[in-house]
This record gives sequence, structure tokens and C-alpha cells, in this order.
Amino acid sequence: MAAGLQTSIWNNNVRSIVLLGIYPFIIMGLVWACAAVSSGAHYGAAANFYGTANPAIAYANNFIFMYWPAILGVVAVWFVIAYFWNTSMIRALSHAHPATRKEEPELYNLLENLCIAQGMSMPALNIIETHARNAFASGINDKTYSVTVTRGLLNSLSKDEVEGVLAHELTHIINRDVRLLMVTVIFTGMVGFAAQMAWSGIRNSFRFSRRSRNQGGAVLVLFTIAAILWIGYMATLFMRFAISRRREFMADAGAVQMTKNPDAMMRALMRISGRDNIPQTPADIDMMCIENAQPFLGLFATHPPIGSRIKVLSEMTGTPVPALPHAGPTTPEQSFGDRTRRNPWLSAQRKNSRAI
Repeated sequence: MAAGLQTSIWNNNVRSIVLLGIYPFIIMGLVWACAAVSSGAHYGAAANFYGTANPAIAYANNFIFMYWPAILGVVAVWFVIAYFWNTSMIRALSHAHPATRKEEPELYNLLENLCIAQGMSMPALNIIETHARNAFASGINDKTYSVTVTRGLLNSLSKDEVEGVLAHELTHIINRDVRLLMVTVIFTGMVGFAAQMAWSGIRNSFRFSRRSRNQGGAVLVLFTIAAILWIGYMATLFMRFAISRRREFMADAGAVQMTKNPDAMMRALMRISGRDNIPQTPADIDMMCIENAQPFLGLFATHPPIGSRIKVLSEMTGTPVPALPHAGPTTPEQSFGDRTRRNPWLSAQRKNSRAI
């Protein structure tokens, strides 16, 4: 187990470095292609005369030669922004809010005790106010690591099950899965933003092109540039599949190793299954969660099936798969904290029931 864990950490660190290293070259390639396309409108006649596209290629090469310091500067600025503000970005994308010891004492103490037992710094704690049952870890170092859980998870799982989920997320931090995910999610956003801006420019150009027939060529060039950017965006998206789905099996095993309670981990996965979808969150956040039943881009599964994960835990630990004849904890002693506290959805339901 220890050897496999160290290999996983090593591989994730190497992949993070490789992805960061090739990212500037992807940006340079996209800029080169966009420069070649934009120059095609100007050099089109010359290219047809010579029977070659060399003028556009020469222009693109010259453009990169002249402006590569500025391009790399922009990439460096984006890296700095992502490094210092990745926590705020993820919190905004997931609509989460920080949770302190005073606000969530039981949850805070549970996470703190796990960290003390592992000899690791405690990550920040966040909560998403939604009925969905899910959790994820984020960050790139000890100063930025955080664990985020949903209110639905806290309201539906028992204390030992929540402990298993927290241990699962801490294992992602220990294994450096979180750092690799952050590299692929945050730094990809730069290309996606450029693609969105290009498509916005196309829509505006179509409005003006109706008034002037001379705008058709410009719209075509802009459309081609946008297509190139989206191709580059898809290329950076596929970097994410350098992240093996095996990471979830490793995190499940790590959680059991921390808590010594495979039954609770299996019950937690069973309660989360089918109730993991967090409304109004992008696919980037879904990919980071303990469970994501929706395929990424509608095609690729980012997580192994819950049934497979439970089966592996059962076989690995020799623990029978538990049955869940009830929707929640059996006794108040098994429940997790005050289930009505800071739950705006439950408060709204009560108000509606009173009105009826």
C-alpha cells in the first residue's frame, strides 16, 4: 500500500510539472495559428498567385518571434493569478462559504482530529448550501488546501460516514491528486476564456455584417480563429484524462486506512450514490467531487461506478457490503450535529408547509 501510494504521489507530481511545462507551448501554438489565419485575409491574393500559403506562415512565424516575450508574460501573469487566487476561484465556482469552528464545531473538530492523526496541516473548511450529497478537496499547497462539503451530505450521513468522506478528501490532498486537478482545471480556464471572447466577437460581428457586406470576410476570419481556440481548449481539456480514475479507488482505500472503518466508507458511498449532482456548478467542480455520475462533456466518465468502488472496498478489507434499509442514521447519537442549522432549503420548506 505504501509503495503504491508513493508511486501515485510521484506520478501526480510529474504530471503536474509536465502539464505546466507544455501549457505555454499550447498557448504559443494557438497564437501562431490565429496569426496565420488572420494574415490569410491580407495575403490571400499573394498566396494564390504563388500557389502556396507561405506568406501567412511567414507572418505567423514573424509574429511569434516578435511577441513571444509578451505571450509568455501573459501566461506567467495567469499562473501567478491562479497560484494566489485559486482558492477564491474554486469557492466562487462552487458557491461555497467558509466554515469556522464556532459555526460548525462538530465538523471542524472531526476534520482537525483526522489531520492531527496524519500529522498534516489542517485545510480550510467550506460548505455548499445545497441538498446534494458531495464533497471535494482543492488547492495546490498547505496554504491553499481546502475541503468542501455540501449541507445535504451533513444532513444525510452519520458521523462515522462523514468522517469517511473527510478522510477520502484528505487522502486526495496527501496523494497530490488535488494539485494535479487544480493545474488542469484552473490553467485550462485561460484558453476557455479566450474562446468565449472570440465567440462573443462573432455574434457582434454578425449583427454589424447585416448592415455591411464588406464585413463577411472579417466574420469568417474571426470564426476560424474561434474554432482554433476551441480546438486548443479541447486539447487542454483532454489533459485532464492524464488523471487516472484509479485516484478514487486510492482515496477510498486511504480513507479506510485513516478511519479503520470500511463499513462506514461503504455506507457513505451508498448514501451519496444518485444524489451527488450539485446544481449550478461547472463540470470542472463536478470532476473534483467524491462522486460525479454525469459523464464529462457527455462522453467520458470521470469516476468509476459507485458499485465498483464498494465492491473493491469489501474485497480489500473482507467486510460484507452493508445494507441501507433506512434513509438516515438509526439513532440521534449516530446523527451528525444539528441537521436544521444553517439550512435555508429546509427553512423554506417549513415556511411553505405552514402556509399550506
